[in-house]
Formats: sequence, structure tokens, C-alpha cells
Amino acid sequence: MSVNELACVYAALILQDDDVAITSEKISTILKAANVDVEPYWPGLFAKALESVDVKSLITNVGSGVGAAPAAGAGAAAGGAPAAAGGAPAEGGKKKEKEPEPESEEDDDMGFGLFD
Repeated sequence: MSVNELACVYAALILQDDDVAITSEKISTILKAANVDVEPYWPGLFAKALESVDVKSLITNVGSGVGAAPAAGAGAAAGGAPAAAGGAPAEGGKKKEKEPEPESEEDDDMGFGLFD
């Protein structure tokens, strides 16, 4: 991410925190007050991108999309499963045994719990 982008992001966050409408003029004013020089198109670009977005809900729901990715991946895997199951066992008629999964660091007890 460039310095121009970061400066505009921070200016937009300042405006949102003060419950002020995010416009290119206001972003430019904040950048000028902070003595940050950016290309003239950046404030307008950010203002246009954020005009139809509720920035406050965007910030508060940053982690809410985490659960959606595995569900989409599982749906794709399930869709391909019938073709792979084609009736005959793979590798010369022998069925593969399920290999045990190696333990990850997440499964290790680190001496504390989530609610300790």
C-alpha cells in the first residue's frame, strides 16, 4: 500500500470517527493540515469509493466474513465428490485407508484457556 493510499485511509477514518461526511474536499483538508502531499486524484477516489459504504459497520464487522469461506469451500468440494466417487475404488481395486491427521499447534494445550 502506498503512502498516498494510507494517508487517505487515515483521513477517511478520522472523518468517520468525528461523524463527518467523507468527501474529497474534507479528505484534502485533513491531508493539508497534516502536511501530507498526495496525488490530487486520491481524495476523490476514496470519497467516491466510500460514498455508498457504511464505514462504521465495515470496521466493526471486519471478522464476520471468516465463517463464510469454509462453507463456500465445502460446497465446492461436495459438488465434485460424486464424480470422484465413481463406484470403482482407486489404485487397482484397493481401498485407501484414512491417514491420521497430524496435530496442529492449535490443538496443543498451552496452559491457558480462552476464558481464563
